[in-house]
Amino acid sequence: MIKLYKFIRVREKLMKAVFLLSSIFSVLALLLIIVFLLIRGVPKIAEAGLFNFLFGRDWHPANKQYGAFPLIVGSIYVTAMSTAIGVSIGLFTAVFLYKFCPKKIVNVIRQMVNLLAGIPSVIYGLFGLLVIVPVFARVSPTAYGEGILSASLILSVMLLPTIVSISLESLYAVPNEYYEGALALGANKEQTVFKVMLPAAKSGVFAAVVLSIGRAVGETMAVAMVIGGGTPEVPNRLFQAVHTLTSNIASGALDATDDVLGALISTGVILMVFTLLINTAFSLIQNAGKRDKKNKKEKPRPAAEEGADGGQAG
Repeated sequence: MIKLYKFIRVREKLMKAVFLLSSIFSVLALLLIIVFLLIRGVPKIAEAGLFNFLFGRDWHPANKQYGAFPLIVGSIYVTAMSTAIGVSIGLFTAVFLYKFCPKKIVNVIRQMVNLLAGIPSVIYGLFGLLVIVPVFARVSPTAYGEGILSASLILSVMLLPTIVSISLESLYAVPNEYYEGALALGANKEQTVFKVMLPAAKSGVFAAVVLSIGRAVGETMAVAMVIGGGTPEVPNRLFQAVHTLTSNIASGALDATDDVLGALISTGVILMVFTLLINTAFSLIQNAGKRDKKNKKEKPRPAAEEGADGGQAG
């Protein structure tokens, strides 16, 4: 018995050490990436000037022109449009699977949606390049199917597994008493789901949206294959071949000189800042929601109500 106890203690200490080393490795990997980006990217931003780098419209690193504004705007357009499309379709899919889909096929559809996450991004890019782009080339006024709309559609499909799975789990986490109580008060099924259950699961849905935005901002290969290219310009139409921050890095990193590579890494610093701002905003909003709930629970009852209760009790 003593030997068994000692063995269990040794095993616990060993697993604690493994978990500690794993967490340290994760933190060190993140710090190394941040240090690398700052060391290689910040000098180019300083050379151009922060204002000129962020709002300049000429991106020609070989000529010492580092205006990343067209790349930033292209990333914002693609991220916003793909997130809007993906969240709309994904949220309605999660609601359908939650209460409106026959139970026999719920798991089948969930597995099919989850399989989308296992498809490599280059396959999405090939599908967009060989299927979506030719279709849009027939209907676009410029006769080119590449551009913001093509990239956004492909990217929205890639976001579906994240949105559907997290939103659905958030809906399942809402107590079923909410659903039964709303029906008992006279609400129909649609009103109960959209006005009671979905608002109750808003924190999980918001988390899905934030994770989708992070995925959309950082996606590279699929976007680079269908968004076009050429000289970076500020986009002004859906079927315009433009660059995003990620596609610009992917297209120029293979044969870049040291100066050009430093400029590309500086755009990686912008991506890192975007991701940091998104995560920080999500954390602040989530903490504010938790504080509001806590304050509502701890809010003291008015003296008039207490007196009324006391009078009724008397």
